[in-house]
Amino acid sequence: MKYIIFLGDGMADEPKMCKDGKTPLMVAEKPNIDSLAKKGRCGRLSTVPQGMPVGSEIANMSIIGYDPRVCYQGRGVLEAASMGVEIHEGEVAVRCNLICIENDKIKNHSSGHISSAESKELIEYINKELGNKNIIFFPGMSYKHLLVLNNENSGVELTPPHDVIGTEVEKVMPKAKNNDGIETTKLLDSLVRKSWELLSNHPVNIKRVEEGKDPGNSIWPWSPGYRPKMELFSEKYNVHGAVISAVDLIKGLGVYAGMDVINVEGATGLYDTNYEGKADACIEALKDHDFVYVHVEAPDEAGHEGDFDLKVKTIEDFDKRLIGRVLEKLKDIDEDVKIAVMPDHYTPVKIKTHVGEPVPFIIAGTDVEADAVEKYDENNILQGSYGLLKGDEFIKTFLSKNP
Repeated sequence: MKYIIFLGDGMADEPKMCKDGKTPLMVAEKPNIDSLAKKGRCGRLSTVPQGMPVGSEIANMSIIGYDPRVCYQGRGVLEAASMGVEIHEGEVAVRCNLICIENDKIKNHSSGHISSAESKELIEYINKELGNKNIIFFPGMSYKHLLVLNNENSGVELTPPHDVIGTEVEKVMPKAKNNDGIETTKLLDSLVRKSWELLSNHPVNIKRVEEGKDPGNSIWPWSPGYRPKMELFSEKYNVHGAVISAVDLIKGLGVYAGMDVINVEGATGLYDTNYEGKADACIEALKDHDFVYVHVEAPDEAGHEGDFDLKVKTIEDFDKRLIGRVLEKLKDIDEDVKIAVMPDHYTPVKIKTHVGEPVPFIIAGTDVEADAVEKYDENNILQGSYGLLKGDEFIKTFLSKNP
């Protein structure tokens, strides 16, 4: 048996927050996903333990069967692993966005989805001006970067920028959680403030403003943590796995879980990602892996932008260009394949941030008896025979025989 999870990040939405109660999942034309729902069994999974932040790192960790309350050490360490940056004892890894501040408010979390080439130049400049042996900035992809601090404390309250779009920046600057975090808080506050003048006057941002684009005029650190301790996925579940994603934190999660990380040319994490390339990489990976985790970020980014129509398009592309393409190619594989489709969390377009509702999922395969669900969306899924699952119940169910 082979296993595939298709993960549409942030794909679900709140019906009560949408016009006429219709979410992007309800509006989108998604014949392949609906076909899997009709053939398989459905349910909901609680991906975010009570009291924990509603983030992709928490939710995806839960989906593949790790307890975030034990393993979670922040987003930065996962992205460090993906980038090949080793985090040593005593070092704190911090996710570091390039964001746009306008009129003393956070305009967006992505500097208008700044290009990787532009942001690399900005981050390397910031590292030259503000970095030292104990403060190192590493460039990543687009607006997503990494800051590593030596001999600092992770007891700092740092706010994810996508949660506070439109908020006055002074209200969400770093705060200490406890006395141990005071000095680190002062350091991060100083780095953010120093970045404002440095970045605003940089030629990359001057050019972006002239072109009518949002500048990357502030660094924004968040999700600090130390190196996590995670059991290998192959040892936990006796399957050899691979991860396909454009997102560093998902790749990093795969690294710490001992899965192979497969990079796809043209995978961007946005609506223009290479769906077909991911589909072909999935089929290729099945040749020497038991389990493939295919993650698509695009619906989540559309949700953060508050763009209903774009979110619909990303779901339709996810269905046709990725899932449909894989299903067609699976006809040539002489082995049973079990498939799951799900988001990791809700990202409602109305509020532009994550919500911790239990997510709808499908499990379909030759050993799965169909239930009453015929169309996949947030309301129909309530008829699913799996009901509500928690913790590692989903992955154990998915990987079990005759679930």
